[in-house]
Amino acid sequence: MFWILILLLLFGCEDSTTSEYQFNINPRLEIDENGYYHLDVIRQNRQTLHRINGLITKDGEPVESIFFEWSSNLYWILGDTLGYIINQNLNDEGMYVSTDTSYMTGFNGFEVQTINCCSYSNSYGEVNTMIGLVQQMIGDTMIVNYSFMNRTESIGIVLD
Repeated sequence: MFWILILLLLFGCEDSTTSEYQFNINPRLEIDENGYYHLDVIRQNRQTLHRINGLITKDGEPVESIFFEWSSNLYWILGDTLGYIINQNLNDEGMYVSTDTSYMTGFNGFEVQTINCCSYSNSYGEVNTMIGLVQQMIGDTMIVNYSFMNRTESIGIVLD
């Protein structure tokens, strides 16, 4: 019995649950020689939106319902208005007419994150998040942090 115990300790048993999850992020951007991605900020728009995606697998197979948390080092501050709503109605001739413009106020100083906070992988193992940047961030480097299953990684995106 003693020798069997020694043999088990020396050779052990392979545990099939130790397979590693693999995540490949795909920012869908060009990468430079320093490992930084580059995003062209649209100068004609107030905000530039961009989707970051990736694929999570285990033993080469896609994994569904894995929770991802996302964060970044950048944010922006809203002014005293968020925007406005134009109420339109149809007149007797079937034409739209503006009857009222309401400004959404009370948002002064509101901090806006530049990345959606969370997402789950779908049945194909795909995971997605959106980033939203403003023109004032041109020249900055956005650090995107992502966490899943007690792992945290990050990428850098230069805002051109």
